[in-house]
Amino acid sequence: MESSSLAEEITLDETDPPSPSPSRSPPAESKEIDRVVERLVRGGSLEAQIEAAKDVRRLVRRSKSSSKVRSRLAAAGVIQPLVFLLHQHSAREAALLALLNLAVRNEQNKVTIVSSGAIPPLIGLLKIEYGNLRELATATILSLSAASDNKPVIAASGVAPLLMHVLRSGSLQGRVDAVTALHNLSTSKEEPKIVLDAGAAAPLINLLKECKKYSKFAEKTSSLLEILCHSEEGRTAITNVDGGILTLVLTVEEGSLVSTEHAVGALLSFCQSDRKKYRGLILNEGPIPGLLRLTAEGTSEAQNRARLLLDLLRECPEKRMSSTVFERIVYDFATQVDGTDRAAETAKRLLEDVVHRNMDQLKVSSCTNSHD
Repeated sequence: MESSSLAEEITLDETDPPSPSPSRSPPAESKEIDRVVERLVRGGSLEAQIEAAKDVRRLVRRSKSSSKVRSRLAAAGVIQPLVFLLHQHSAREAALLALLNLAVRNEQNKVTIVSSGAIPPLIGLLKIEYGNLRELATATILSLSAASDNKPVIAASGVAPLLMHVLRSGSLQGRVDAVTALHNLSTSKEEPKIVLDAGAAAPLINLLKECKKYSKFAEKTSSLLEILCHSEEGRTAITNVDGGILTLVLTVEEGSLVSTEHAVGALLSFCQSDRKKYRGLILNEGPIPGLLRLTAEGTSEAQNRARLLLDLLRECPEKRMSSTVFERIVYDFATQVDGTDRAAETAKRLLEDVVHRNMDQLKVSSCTNSHD
């Protein structure tokens, strides 16, 4: 799944390099910057300010040293008047596009835009039911939320439900931008933490179905689905989506190191929350080969989660696997990984690992029960 349109306007970046200090521009460009600043900062008619906002976007997009132009325009004070223009009905689109172009790959500009009061008018634009302004506001929130200092401020504004509304009803580009913005906010180390409602389940699952499971976008989507699995409402919503659990299983099989870790974490949340309710549903989607692969090839966290989930799935009373069936699955997986010559050795090692983990869990359980 490829996204375009607004992606042509800005780079949907997650981390920014250090912002360069303002420096000298070519004489003609420097004079043009001065003229734009004069019209935008020092007042004039609303029409003149709108044209100046359009020129900000044009200057950044056409310059061979766009990072320097962004820094110079910001240092000259264009951000505050552009934020003021967000309150003017006829000026909103020009102001949004100018702010988007100033924010991209510039951490300081992102922070300055938020501290200048951009979030309340952006919230207002996100409440528009449809249209280009809502799409632009979503993309702007996405870009601003990439800055660590902005994340708690934006999260506290109550933007999450509005982004989830875009996720449910927006265009493809709007939904992609909403996912990335929500992911940015979910990575904040400070309070408040964003809360996802169950209505996000279907659009997230459908987007994950459509994209390449090893893509960066799949990593963000699977991360949000793992967060959603922390609540019973979220887990129930995912199971009610056609192919919901299967999509997570396929991500375990086909995803990157990051997306597989999130996907197996989501499946583990299902089983740990209610073994009786969810084990059979997961087993029906054939997760064992992918989980076995993770025990050998995933990140350390994914390996641990995969082993825990394998243990829980083997104990399922409704669909208990016999030792023979499980050993055959392990052997077939080992053959794919190491070939026929070494399959027996690899299978033996994997089975011993599962047995040892079961014994360790029994010891822990025994010790816990003895102290009850």
